[in-house]
Formats: sequence, structure tokens, C-alpha cells
Amino acid sequence: MKMDAIINQPVIETETFDLRPLRRSDVGLIELYAGDERVARMTSTIPHPLPPGAAEAYVSRALSEDRDEDIWAMDGGKSGGPELKGIISLRRLDRNQSEVSYWVAPIFWNSGIASQAVEALVSTNPLGNATMFASVFQDNPASARVLTNCGFEYLGDAESFSVARGATVPTWTYSRKL
Repeated sequence: MKMDAIINQPVIETETFDLRPLRRSDVGLIELYAGDERVARMTSTIPHPLPPGAAEAYVSRALSEDRDEDIWAMDGGKSGGPELKGIISLRRLDRNQSEVSYWVAPIFWNSGIASQAVEALVSTNPLGNATMFASVFQDNPASARVLTNCGFEYLGDAESFSVARGATVPTWTYSRKL
């Protein structure tokens, strides 16, 4: 039996779910949800189809002591839901800043979990940042609403490469001073 390493990353509690560090037992649900083309196409980094071993490698990076990104599972267990409804992360940037990224499994879309997860990260500010940034693809207005509902302000348009799409996609970029 292989035990998960204990990493320096807090559990963030909300009323209906917890944001907790990933664990190896999350691999199956990450494969299931991230392997869904609808999820992969709305991220810059998830390939579609998801290659064998990709979820295991992702969890291993999340558990690494020298990681540059803290990754949390949106765990619905406290309210009788599944252990993983989505993923949210903070990638460390220079000048006391971080970048928020998230995805939610399609079965939980329009449930408010993304907004609650982003708000929980903003309110706890686990990395002690002065500013958080986020970008969303322009064909994903629901994710843009999540950010604006959580107090992020529009900065401008940009582009980002989507691995799943194999193309550069227009984005909207947002920031929030903390």
C-alpha cells in the first residue's frame, strides 16, 4: 500500500464541500471527468483524449514538495456527494501573485460549486497573495461569470493555447486585488 505524502497545503472548508489536497485515490475520478472532451476543451492544459497515466502524473505533481502549484479537490463528501466534483488550483507567480485555475465535472455544472470554490480561495488566500489572476476562454462565459461574481475585474483580451483543441484560443483575463 502506498500512502500519500503529507504536504503543506491547507484544507479549506465551505458549508457544503471542502477544498482538500489531492490524494492518489482521486486518480479514477480525475480520469473520468478530465477525460470528458467538454472539460478538456475549456482548459489550456488537459489533452483530449486523456493519455494513459496522465491523471497519475498530475496527482504525483500535486503531491510533490517542490511543486509551483497548489491543487485542491472540490470534495462533496461532507454533504453526501462524491469525493471529487472538480479541481481548483493556485499557481505561484512572481511579485506575490498567483493564477487561479479550475474545472468542474459536467454533472455539477450550474450548481454554483465553481463560484463557491473560487470565493473560498479568495477569502482564505492560502498563499498570502496580493493579487490573483485568472483567464477563461471567450467561448466559456459561465467561467467568466464565476470570476466576476467573485470580485475579479476584467483586464483585457489575450490568447492561450489549448492542448485539447490543438489551437490558440482567445481569452479574457481577470484579476482581483486581495
